[in-house]
Amino acid sequence: MSTASDLLALYLAAEAKILSGQSTRMGDRMLTMADLAAVVAERRNLERRVQGETSGQVARHQLASFNP
Repeated sequence: MSTASDLLALYLAAEAKILSGQSTRMGDRMLTMADLAAVVAERRNLERRVQGETSGQVARHQLASFNP
């Protein structure tokens, strides 16, 4: 299993925990333990990485050039 697929499994578990209620109300204040939107965004990113790894695609990177 790759690092991306390991992380994807953790993000899926985190998303399930958030959806099952990691928020609590104390009087007029709401306390949320995690940011669902951030977890969903990273899960989608990891799904793309895992799909790329399983289809044999290689991530393409470019070096930055700071010369004028």
